Amino acid sequence: MAMNTTDVKAVRSRPMTSEEKKVILASSAGTIFEWYDFYLYGSLATIIGAQFFTAFPEATRNVFALLAFAAGFIVRPFGALVFGAMGDLIGRKYTFLATILIMGASTFLVGLLPSYNSWGVAAPIILIALRMAQGLALGGEYGGAAVYVAEHAPANQRGYFTAFIQTTATLGLLLSLVVILMVQGYVNGNWEPTAVLDAAGAAVMNADGTPKMIKAFDLWGWRIPFLGSLFLLLTSLYIRLQMHESPAFKKMKEEGSTSKAPLKEAFGQWKNAKIALIALFGLVAGQAVVWYSGQFYALFFIQNIVKVDSFSANVFVAWSLILGTGGFLFFGSLSDKIGRKPIILAGCLIGALTFQPVFQFLTATANPALHAAHQIKVSVTADPETCSFQFNPTGVAKFTSSCDITKALLAKSSVNYETIPAPAGTIAEVKIGDTVIPSYDAGTLSADEVKAAKATFEKAVNDALLAANYPLVADNNPTVAKAANFFDIFTAQKIKVVLTLTYLILLVTMVYGPIAAMLVELFPTRIRYSGLSLPYHIGNGWFGGLLPATAFAISAQSGNIYAGLWYAIVIAGATVVIGAILVPGGTHKKDIFADN
Repeated sequence: MAMNTTDVKAVRSRPMTSEEKKVILASSAGTIFEWYDFYLYGSLATIIGAQFFTAFPEATRNVFALLAFAAGFIVRPFGALVFGAMGDLIGRKYTFLATILIMGASTFLVGLLPSYNSWGVAAPIILIALRMAQGLALGGEYGGAAVYVAEHAPANQRGYFTAFIQTTATLGLLLSLVVILMVQGYVNGNWEPTAVLDAAGAAVMNADGTPKMIKAFDLWGWRIPFLGSLFLLLTSLYIRLQMHESPAFKKMKEEGSTSKAPLKEAFGQWKNAKIALIALFGLVAGQAVVWYSGQFYALFFIQNIVKVDSFSANVFVAWSLILGTGGFLFFGSLSDKIGRKPIILAGCLIGALTFQPVFQFLTATANPALHAAHQIKVSVTADPETCSFQFNPTGVAKFTSSCDITKALLAKSSVNYETIPAPAGTIAEVKIGDTVIPSYDAGTLSADEVKAAKATFEKAVNDALLAANYPLVADNNPTVAKAANFFDIFTAQKIKVVLTLTYLILLVTMVYGPIAAMLVELFPTRIRYSGLSLPYHIGNGWFGGLLPATAFAISAQSGNIYAGLWYAIVIAGATVVIGAILVPGGTHKKDIFADN
């Protein structure tokens, strides 16, 4: 016998049974494993970039590595459309099984994929294809998990119980970091580093004249966490097979009231499409940039900009996640009492106001020598027409002008500089303190001449930077924060780094903790999976996922390592204004079963 709306509402008003709690915990655990798979690449982006994008200069390679990471985010809205429709047509449970299979298989294959040196250009193409497969799977995962849990939870605790789903992204990142740290420590502790050789077989040298070495983990050990995901795939499949269909979907199925065309109904009718647009620009876009600034860009920033070694950076971020993750449940529960909207918009506003000083404090704390070096005046004098915006997602553009070559080299060393316009046709020059060094135009030289000019120019610039006390080599910088092991954080410097990162994580929990419940409450049951999935994944996949690459390119072009933060600041600020005006309040009191 089918349950009517009143019966369902009564069931949802009582406390959850132990069986229902097991269902929600099982859903959360499976989602943790799926995020683990997705974030392995993000945690290892720099190392993987060196394996698959070796044909490009280091500055460009970093952008490509981040764009390959972002490729998984770009396709997430398409996964939201495909799997969202499946979830509304055939149910939440079986859609979960499909997404975990695609995610697990793609992750495992990344671990097997040969590098650029073995397969040439096919290797990065296949890597990006696998990342896109991961993104498609994740596009169907989140909406289903949020809807599934919300439709099982008591009406007055939707924020609290859906916050468990919100923790899965952070816990998946934490799990990936812990696994990476364990494997990294073991592999590097048992295998010696290998000298890096150029195309001619000669040893590559550091700026200080020492041979450049690559650690065993960076060479091949990074594959182990990807291959180990096969175990998590089997575990996740078992968990998903034990789950039951949500009561709201079963009720609709029994009544024959499921949507026949959920995508058309969700986005082809203005009354529903309008809700999706408000959700995107008034909630999710700001939530996304705060989230990715606090977790992924923070990790990228301290590794690639502040020059903290990857092991130490992962340790500091892992501790911040441990300390801050409880905020998801706190703010989720608080949203059951005061509403979702004020908490989410407050997190966006605080982020917009504090990102600049917080990231500057992070540099000053984690690498005081770099922070002090930024007081030294550095300038690039060049013809503005020869200075490109060095953001190259296709790999077709060649940055060969003297201005681009100069800026790429300075960006690689985290140098802050100003650009001074020069007459047309002027060859760029860089001034470091009182030292002036002319650049070169690679487009007018032969291959051998480019090689010689590059060596001469880079040595002159590096010598001038070293004389100005720029810390070019992290291993030889005694002021940079460094952790010998996972528990080596109990010094004043390292505690301040961890607490600064924890502050950023707490902002993440403010905006992300209540968002699932808020989105569920905005859409009717019959199109809920499709309706909330698309704005969520456009916001997080495009606004959020592209943040690290965009911020890096902006900083490299502007000559200021903090300039890229304005991307997040502007979007978070816009969300505060749009959300305050257009997003409805009081949704935490809504009966989500009343409208099918």
